[in-house]
Amino acid sequence: MKPRGKSGFAVDPQRVSGDGGGMMKGSTWLRLAAAAGSGVLVAGLFAPFEFSGLAWVSMLPLLWALSSVSGKRVGWKGFGLGMLAGTVSCGIQFHWLETVSWLAALLLPLYLALFWGVFGAFVTTLGRSSHPVARAFSHAAVWAGLEWLRGWLFTGFSWNGLGVAFHQSPIFAQGADVFGVTGLSLILIFVQIAVLQAFRGKSLRRWDLAIATSLVISLICYGNIRLASETALESVRLKTLLVQINIPQDAGQVLWTDLQIHQAYEDETLKALTTHDSAKWPDWVMWPECALTGRILRTSDGDWATWQINHDTISQVRAAGPFSLIYGVNELEAERNAEGFIPKIGGAAYNSIAVMSADDTLQTYRKRHLVIFGETIPFVDEFPFLKEIYEQQSGMTFGGSFTPGDSLEPLPIIVGETTISAIPTVCFEDSVARLTRKFVRAEPQVIINVTNDGWFKESVGADQHFANAKFRAIELRRPMLRCANTGVSAAIDSTGSTAHPETGVSQILVDEKGSHFTRGSRLVELKIPLHPSVSLYAIIGDWGILGLAAAGLFVAWFTRQSRRIMAIG
Repeated sequence: MKPRGKSGFAVDPQRVSGDGGGMMKGSTWLRLAAAAGSGVLVAGLFAPFEFSGLAWVSMLPLLWALSSVSGKRVGWKGFGLGMLAGTVSCGIQFHWLETVSWLAALLLPLYLALFWGVFGAFVTTLGRSSHPVARAFSHAAVWAGLEWLRGWLFTGFSWNGLGVAFHQSPIFAQGADVFGVTGLSLILIFVQIAVLQAFRGKSLRRWDLAIATSLVISLICYGNIRLASETALESVRLKTLLVQINIPQDAGQVLWTDLQIHQAYEDETLKALTTHDSAKWPDWVMWPECALTGRILRTSDGDWATWQINHDTISQVRAAGPFSLIYGVNELEAERNAEGFIPKIGGAAYNSIAVMSADDTLQTYRKRHLVIFGETIPFVDEFPFLKEIYEQQSGMTFGGSFTPGDSLEPLPIIVGETTISAIPTVCFEDSVARLTRKFVRAEPQVIINVTNDGWFKESVGADQHFANAKFRAIELRRPMLRCANTGVSAAIDSTGSTAHPETGVSQILVDEKGSHFTRGSRLVELKIPLHPSVSLYAIIGDWGILGLAAAGLFVAWFTRQSRRIMAIG
């Protein structure tokens, strides 16, 4: 008779001891294949594949491989399996980085795979709980905690957590307003561990499987309730004209002249405005990040001026009629002299959103969360070789870092008789939930994002960016407007849907073939709730996930299995 562990499942002494010759070598190769297979399946959740149904099974091969690790140095074995799965998955997901830098396409997946490796080491050591429910919870909570950590550490990269797979599954996606999209990842891991344990134990009557089933049913019920309640809120209509030019780039180098760029924004905007009657006149017009090539000069007392080329372009489109203009622009710290405004020597430069009301009153938001090796290079003065790496990889001269902004105040914009509070985000700030939530107020609000994914040419980078951004609308229960140079430009309601509030037609700017890599404009409409709901995530932020991750570690420690029993049920 085989000895039995505390969990009640048989343990093979030969397997525990690490002996077994060829059988063990075969098992090693099978575990490696399973880990790599999970990497492929997880990559399949995201653009360009988007097989969202795989979200419920994609981690099963890796979890099986980790559960079967035995012998000596199990922690390192688990780390290696996790690293393998993570490297395969992230290498596939983020291969589009090679359009800018082959080094980034190599190093980023290896860095992100470290978090998978830590998860693997946890599962094979401290995570070997003697209780199946505790084991499922601790593994799921630690995975979620690691997803949070990679979205925070070294300024963070949170793209493509497991929960993002639900960006086109509105019922499941609504649960993101509780603990953020990372909370959905926790549920996915718990469910898959419960299924694995149930079938390995040859019993479907398990508490962990019952809890997992209840979680899925609760997620479906909650999703339906939230979809119904959000669409029933009293609201005002906001009409916005999104304009994108699809300007070609080679990394950060724009391949058009300043005159060509400004003329294109004039022509495309005026063409759209002249085709709309008063009933369809936009309240706002949006242009993307760094749309205009001239700078805004701003003094310490708030006074401002702009380069002539900007003034001329804005004046031309203003002649068509009244609207608020929202656009991306670089902003320079300035001072006055006898001749007017001049950039301040050694002054700060900002990547900004400018909002100009119909009477030309100017508000700006200065980007807070800068992209490392895109907008700033940390310690570049101490380590000049970092500048050389940047210039070699991007093919551009490094002109210095932007300065991060410090404001957390929304931008008030009047629409009719209602003041709408705009939550500003520049570029990938719309994927940084912990920042965006700090702008939430109990008032009519909309998230605005200006971005330019043209750095990555016609790759899936823009599609992945869009998928991640949609969850800010769900997490915070605030609609979103996005305007991008090459797409994805769209309107998103507080449930993450791009459907028009009346017609149901998708409000994504695409050409006749359905591609967002196009030049054009689109008039979109959003319902802006007058008294918007406030989500749990907007209130507590990431503390919910951090608390669950800490609880997962606590539970794992106090229910850990004897190191003599190395196989889990």
